[in-house]
Amino acid sequence: MPPTNTFDAIVVGSGISGGWAAKELCEKGLKTLVLERGRNLEHIKDYTDTEKNPWELTHRNHKTQEDTENSPIQSKCYAYDEVSKKFFVNDKEHPYNQVNRFDWIRGNHVGGRSIMWGRQCYRWSDLDFEANAKDGYGSNWPIRYKDIAPWYSYVEKFVGISGSKENLAQLPDGEFLPAMEMNCVEKMVKNNLKNKLGRDVIIGRTANHTAKVGTRGPCQYRNKCHQGCPFSGYFSSNSATLPAAAATGNLTLRANSITTEVIYDKETKKAKGVRIIDSETMQTEEFFAKIIFLNASTLGTAQILMMSVSDAFPNGLGNGSGQIGHNLMDHHYGVGASGNFDGFQDQYVYGKRPNGIYVPRFRNLDGGSSAGYLRGFGFQGGASRQRGSFDGIGVDLKEAMTEPDQWSMGWGSWGEQLPHFDNKISLNTEKKDKWGLPTLDIDCTFRDNERKMRVDMMNSAAEMLEAAGIKNVKTYDNNPAPGVCIHEMGTARMGTDPKDSVLNKWNAMHEVPNVYVTDGACMSSSACQNPSITYMALTARAADHAVSELKKMNL
Repeated sequence: MPPTNTFDAIVVGSGISGGWAAKELCEKGLKTLVLERGRNLEHIKDYTDTEKNPWELTHRNHKTQEDTENSPIQSKCYAYDEVSKKFFVNDKEHPYNQVNRFDWIRGNHVGGRSIMWGRQCYRWSDLDFEANAKDGYGSNWPIRYKDIAPWYSYVEKFVGISGSKENLAQLPDGEFLPAMEMNCVEKMVKNNLKNKLGRDVIIGRTANHTAKVGTRGPCQYRNKCHQGCPFSGYFSSNSATLPAAAATGNLTLRANSITTEVIYDKETKKAKGVRIIDSETMQTEEFFAKIIFLNASTLGTAQILMMSVSDAFPNGLGNGSGQIGHNLMDHHYGVGASGNFDGFQDQYVYGKRPNGIYVPRFRNLDGGSSAGYLRGFGFQGGASRQRGSFDGIGVDLKEAMTEPDQWSMGWGSWGEQLPHFDNKISLNTEKKDKWGLPTLDIDCTFRDNERKMRVDMMNSAAEMLEAAGIKNVKTYDNNPAPGVCIHEMGTARMGTDPKDSVLNKWNAMHEVPNVYVTDGACMSSSACQNPSITYMALTARAADHAVSELKKMNL
């Protein structure tokens, strides 16, 4: 730490959006402090065991009974295994309270969940940004696609996203590295589905680098991204934005720093700093700056705002609307279909492509409800060919496993959740964590619109596979709880009206103009596309605005 606790800017959180805030503010010349509540995690050095084969690991890369006992929630995540579990919190040490079941997946360390994320990057369109205004659910977005489009392009060029140009109105094209290749079954499905049902199948748009991005990459097709990539083959805060921020000489990064409050100055009607608890020493400390970016995650940011009480804001900083903590959303998924295909017996695949195929939204493209519900969904999946029979032992088993089995094909659907005021979080001052801070009560459920949509999601999955030539199709609906999709958003939403929203069109708080929120908390609706690239674009845009306002001496 420098000798003073005063900086030009403070960023709370070092994950996908916090890393971008740090990069942009530092590159614009601001001395910036990044506060991370978890431990320090160094790129490459701390990606231990990711180069080992399963048979070199004690538990062959499987979860143990102890894992599920200590982390019954985290261990549900697709990315949780023997190597990657060190990137997830221990649920017993980080409690919260489920009024209704919500699986809160967390990674408290430098880089946050940018280490373990799924890397799918899809732009939103005006179908998404105009949705609330058209159907009346949620606060009207204060921006439209044209406002964020140049910022999508700006961040995509640095992130390094592989994908294909498709010219689809509901899924705008971006700045892409060369696309990954579909396998033979996926190409067949693509052609058949387009010809028979008029629906598009495209290769996934992923932040895996198919070409070198500066000093990063390219991707080695190991499909072990969630364990950390020693090749920098995908985008993360640790491999990309934080090193860029550090290179300016303007970055101070402080780990083990739990932000407990944004400090409000009632004379200037602005925030003047933040208060933290050092998670190791339990000491309290204060830091000061003219600009504050909250990027502590959808729930973490809302928790900080609710704990930031004062005479001016007895219900939480900037909470005159009463909306902070409300309108919690996640994507609902875990529903789809799969089958197999007898052909292409002479073809196989090379490597382990860390990506799949994508079926863009095709329901309610006019923004209406002709499907019997509002909004829509997309599909992610792919085809693969496993090894042959596992019958026998010894030589017979080995020989059987050298022969490939038939092709299989499947996909699952990601659906939009509508914003509801009663899907919310609140502070529980009776149950506190080991730092003496109130825990969160989380009360969030999927409702009638989501349930109606899920029926269509499942039936459409089967209909499309059968139309594409896949046989023995079986459907499934696992009905997972909110949270486990890890796309939570909406607890401090943007809006045009300060009476029913928290943030303005620049992601600044209506009532505290030098506090910006650019993580998932800011989202006014959830769309059905993976949201991280939108967080990044909004963050870069907000940082540009904040520095401009600072230069004008408005902050």
